Amino acid sequence: MVKIRLTRGGAKKRPFYHIIVTDSRSARDGRNIERLGYYNPVAAGNEKRIELDTARVDHWVGQGAQMTDKVRNLYKEAGKVAAQASA
Repeated sequence: MVKIRLTRGGAKKRPFYHIIVTDSRSARDGRNIERLGYYNPVAAGNEKRIELDTARVDHWVGQGAQMTDKVRNLYKEAGKVAAQASA
């Protein structure tokens, strides 16, 4: 099964996550199919907290990919941010 999930990067005590499409059997930081964006939980100042290509997420979900709970929440949050930016 194909999953849309987070992979960890960043330094110790400063997490940074990439939102990726991968086979569910691969390791957390292992091989991925496509990178869709990033999530920075410790963003400060002008740094962006979430960057997500929602069109590609919709494409992969249409192909049968499953989102993890955290990615689903980030997807909803990214949609709200995009709606506020266009308004």
